[in-house]
Amino acid sequence: MAITIYDATVAAFIQTTAAIGHLLKRGRAHCEESAIDLTGVLDSRVHPNMLPFRYQVQAVIGHTVGAVEGVKGGLFKPPSGTPTADWDALEAAVAGALDTLKSYTPDDINALEESDVVFNVGEHKLAFTGAGFLMTFSVPNMHFHATTAYDLLRAQGVPLGKGDYLGRIKLKT
Repeated sequence: MAITIYDATVAAFIQTTAAIGHLLKRGRAHCEESAIDLTGVLDSRVHPNMLPFRYQVQAVIGHTVGAVEGVKGGLFKPPSGTPTADWDALEAAVAGALDTLKSYTPDDINALEESDVVFNVGEHKLAFTGAGFLMTFSVPNMHFHATTAYDLLRAQGVPLGKGDYLGRIKLKT
């Protein structure tokens, strides 16, 4: 069986986005049990020059649903501005992203393989094929931001392990 663009991207996006939803639930529960202010977690950063936790979660959505929509439309622009979402808004956004990802069919995504897409940030424009953009830009970015969100929760003492990050793995049936 050959692996398709859908398998390598959207299936992975669903797995990681669902895991992010799980991390948010575990993070909220831990913070409430430990009297940790959720706003402090939302604003936490690995380093002062990095964007906060809330952005990391929003970036996972941007590099999953946003990436697919960018390829479909031929243009991807990363989100800009200061993220302001509270915990409830992040949970709702992740749930909505997961629903959207599950609505894409393999045929829809596989048809984007050779499409043209331009990544545009400021004055910089980079041309990709759909497959090249999704595989070499969006998948690594999704994992970068998901890992950063995971790490920020671990730094707050949230009892998470690798299985929480991995989410639902696909076992042989």
